[in-house]
Amino acid sequence: MDLLPTAEPVRLIEADGTPVAGRALPGGTALRAAYRALVVGRRFEQQATALVKQGQLAVYPSARGQEAAEVGAVLALRPTDWIFPTYRDSVALLTRGVDPVEILTLLRGEWHCGYDPYAHGAAPQCTPLATQAPHAVGLAFAAQARGEDTVALAFVGDGATSEGDFHEALNFAAVFHLPVVFFVQNNQYAISVPVSRQTSAPSLAHKAVGYGMPGVLVDGNDVAAVLTVVGEAARRAREGEGPTLVEAMTYRVDAHTNADDATRYRPDEEVAGWLARDPLDRLSAYLTNSGQLNVDVEAAVAAEAEELAADLRARLVAEVPPAPEELFAHVYHRPTQRLRAQAALLRAESAPSRAESDGS
Repeated sequence: MDLLPTAEPVRLIEADGTPVAGRALPGGTALRAAYRALVVGRRFEQQATALVKQGQLAVYPSARGQEAAEVGAVLALRPTDWIFPTYRDSVALLTRGVDPVEILTLLRGEWHCGYDPYAHGAAPQCTPLATQAPHAVGLAFAAQARGEDTVALAFVGDGATSEGDFHEALNFAAVFHLPVVFFVQNNQYAISVPVSRQTSAPSLAHKAVGYGMPGVLVDGNDVAAVLTVVGEAARRAREGEGPTLVEAMTYRVDAHTNADDATRYRPDEEVAGWLARDPLDRLSAYLTNSGQLNVDVEAAVAAEAEELAADLRARLVAEVPPAPEELFAHVYHRPTQRLRAQAALLRAESAPSRAESDGS
C-alpha cells in the first residue's frame, strides 16, 4: 500500500449533495444511520451551548461543522472496538450510545468522567493534548497480546500533532504493528493558531510516512467518505496490517469554547465559506435526491432530536445533592485503612443531620 496520501482529500459526495462519479458509496442503511446521528448530534450541540449560557455547564467546546468526522469515524467501528476522544468529541460519544447527561457531567465540573468507559468502549474525554494517543496504543498493544481483534481509534486535533505524545504513539504503534487508527480532525485552528503554524508539510497525513504507516487525507465534512476511509483503516488494523493515520479536513464553525472570541483571529468570510460545506446539508441533499429521505423521515428524526434535547435539559438541571461518601469512592481501587476510617467518621458525623432531613 502506498504510504503517501492523495493530493486531494477522498470525497464521495460533493458539497451540493452530488455523488462523485466513479466512487462507490456506503449502503443506504449506513448513510441513513449517519443522517440520524448528525441531526441528533447537532441538536445536542445546540442544547449544550445553550446550557453554558444558562450557567448549567462550566464550558462547552462545540464541534459544530465537524460532526460528520466524529459520526463517520464512530459508525465505521464495531461495538467491540474502543474510541479515545478529546474534549471536543461529545458527538462521537453520543453516537457511541453514551447517555448525554453522562457526557456533560465532565463539563459541568462534577466528575472527571461521567460514564463507564468499559460499558461503551470509550475512554474518558481527554483535555491535555495528545495524551489519549498513547492510551489508545496501550490498549491496542494489550489486545494484540491477547489475540483479540479489537481496534483502537484515537481522536486527535491538528494542534495535538505538535505534541510529543502524538509522535511517540505513532512510532510505537508502527514498530509493533498495532491495530490503531489515528484520526486527526484538522479543524484548521488550535484555539487561535492556524495549521500553517503547526507544520510545513503538505498535509498532516503526510506525517505518517515517517513512521512507516499509510496516511490518508479525507474530506471530513463528507460522512460517506469518512465511513469508507475509517472502515478501511479499521479493516487493515483488524487483519494485522498495522496502524493508519487519517486526516479529516473539516472546520470548527463556532469558537474554541464559550470563553474564546474567534473574531480576533479569523475572518467572517472564512467561516461563511465553510458553512457552505455543511456536512448535514450535504448528506441531506444526497439522500433526498436519491429518494432515501423524505419529509416524514426528516420530521421523525427531528422529533427524536428534540425529545433528546428536552430530556437532557430536564435531567441536567435537576438538583441532586451529592452523596458525601463519593469523596472516598474512587481514590483507590482498594481503600486504605486510613481512608476507611475517614469514611466511617464521616458517616457517624453525618448520621444526625440525615435523620433530621428524613424527618426522623
